[in-house]
Amino acid sequence: MLLNIAEATLPVTDPILKYLIVIIIVLLAPILLNKLKIPHLIGLIIAGALTGPNGFGILDRDSSIVVSGTTGLLYIMFLAGLEIDLIEFKKNKWKSITFGMYTFCIPMIIGTLSSYYLLHFNWMTSILLGSLISSHTLLAYPIVSKLGIAKDKAVNITVGGTMITDTLALLVLAVIVGMTKGQVDAAFWLRLTLSILAFGLIVLLLFPLIGRWFFKKISDKIAQFIFVLVMVYLGAVLAELAGVEGIIGAFLAGLALNRLIPSTSPLMNRVEFVGNALFIPFFLISVGMLIDFRAFIKDTETIKVAAVLTIGVIVAKYLAAWATTKTFRLNRHQLQVIFGLSLAQAAATLAAVMVGYNIIISETPDGEPIRLLNEAVLNGSILVILITCTIASLTAQKGGQELAKETGSQNEENNNSNDEGEKIMIATNALDKTEHLVQLALSIKSAANTDQLYALHIINKHDAPDESDRAGKKMLELAVHTGAAADVTVNEIIRYDDNIINGITGELKANKITDLILGYSTKPYNSVKSFALINGILDNEKVTTYVYNPVQPLSTIKNNVVVIPENAERETGFFYWLSNLWTLVKHCGGSVKFFASRNIEPLLKNLNEKNPIEYRFTEFSNWEDILILSREADKNDLITFVLSRPQYPSYNQHMDKIFTYLDRYFRSNNFLLIYPIQVKSSEADDFYISDNHFLNPTMDLEGLGKDIGRIFTRDRQP
Repeated sequence: MLLNIAEATLPVTDPILKYLIVIIIVLLAPILLNKLKIPHLIGLIIAGALTGPNGFGILDRDSSIVVSGTTGLLYIMFLAGLEIDLIEFKKNKWKSITFGMYTFCIPMIIGTLSSYYLLHFNWMTSILLGSLISSHTLLAYPIVSKLGIAKDKAVNITVGGTMITDTLALLVLAVIVGMTKGQVDAAFWLRLTLSILAFGLIVLLLFPLIGRWFFKKISDKIAQFIFVLVMVYLGAVLAELAGVEGIIGAFLAGLALNRLIPSTSPLMNRVEFVGNALFIPFFLISVGMLIDFRAFIKDTETIKVAAVLTIGVIVAKYLAAWATTKTFRLNRHQLQVIFGLSLAQAAATLAAVMVGYNIIISETPDGEPIRLLNEAVLNGSILVILITCTIASLTAQKGGQELAKETGSQNEENNNSNDEGEKIMIATNALDKTEHLVQLALSIKSAANTDQLYALHIINKHDAPDESDRAGKKMLELAVHTGAAADVTVNEIIRYDDNIINGITGELKANKITDLILGYSTKPYNSVKSFALINGILDNEKVTTYVYNPVQPLSTIKNNVVVIPENAERETGFFYWLSNLWTLVKHCGGSVKFFASRNIEPLLKNLNEKNPIEYRFTEFSNWEDILILSREADKNDLITFVLSRPQYPSYNQHMDKIFTYLDRYFRSNNFLLIYPIQVKSSEADDFYISDNHFLNPTMDLEGLGKDIGRIFTRDRQP
């Protein structure tokens, strides 16, 4: 082995040495270029050009590079679908369609006309070149995602429009290929339409069902990650079988699994980590390996083609981005982000060029093949890819940084005032529920809170010390590992106490906890015990308490049913628990059915305008008829009861029977009980809302300022 490495010739063929070189490039490119304020994406492309077969010939663009690079390309599109805010996506669907048509039609017209009149190609070749520059690759998406603006309206519009323009561009490619083979007839169009519809329905309808079943049945973390890879490649294969490129299938696979992989979950962290650390860099290096600098010197036709296409795509994509911002009144930083995301030419461009280059339409008298796209177009397109990827990365980074600052400055005051003191404690005494309780904490916490989570286990002094210690440490280790997988620090606490209530209460005070999460068993023989334990802990009124019964993982929850008592809005901690619930819904997806008194409906409408979720409202006040709610909750739903303590405005006598109701009607359901912070008026803190705010039934949200601001800033990255 050592002899083979020592005698290695160029290009390097030894697999160990080859991967060592690639990993060194992946490691050093970001470190060196970050000091020069240059996006590392550009560095990886340039490194690929220098080390590739057209550079110094150190590495060959063989099957190993191509396979890893293809996975990286699919990963980019998959992450775009996975991280998109589906509620915003639906809300902005017409805007995405409008942008998709802008960014397809304008480049298509400019590219076709410039190819015909300036480059003097025939109409078929010119149309193919027009479709070539109308597509784009979300190469700069990792940049905006890292900046924490992936859920911005401009990004949502661009991601949605990408699917449209790439699909149309690839359909043009399919039609051109069919025309060269003389196959464009009624049967061709029928076959293409039916195959695309079948592919879309399978991915968008069947993938979520398979995913929900798999994540409910299989808890092994490695198996879950491999399952995600299978779905990415399966979506890509189905797309190619339908006659379109695999990137469309990867994007739709991301949309299909969007709600099953919450942004706060350890699985999402693993998916992003592997993609950004390995697959996406391999793709960028593989793109760089296609660049042949010598072709630009020896062939003036290549320079001419590259110049016309480069200028055409820059002008066309900017006009499309400008038209979109003017149509929907977006600001100049959003214009930069849209332009940066939609400019890069890579995936569909490469597909169109390679397909066109391989199509031979005739031969010269000397027997030389006449290709649909000649070698000058092939080499010129590679230069277009290099230039557009460079400009796209720089523009997206600059615009994204300004947009992130703009968003951050608007929310900085709210973040500082509301999230600074958030401390969440998970009290666990069952190994099988520990991970679920930690996941709930990860789903309700603010984005800025990465080290103020605590896992507590109480050990009775009279229990067998060795056995209790082992069991307790195992639970806490699981809690710590679950948090670490999501890049969140969970601080473990073991307390020895002969009274569980005193033990938990003592740790709440010692660590100044704001939120407490408890597990609950719906087994009848535990109901009385659970009721006594919870009531004892509820004496601490300055802690929001959550009692959670997990039947299945939060990520597999399909819908949320939320039951709110009358006068809940008059309680001190109303906006605090509502912000946590809103965050939970945003992270886990699914629609929400609110059952509450009529005067809460205007408040929910106003909240939804600023931070939209998919919800329905039903007036409900009769807690005696709670059986109705059991019919509303499916086995894949989470039902949440907002409760109260005696002598407070939202309390009613039926709340004392909640444990009986749970045993009778909801034993097999996922449910969550919320006991809000409740402080008397004389002790009220910043969360307290006076009755005067609710004299007007329209509820002026602007007047609530500080309290309600929390809801709109929790999901923002710091």
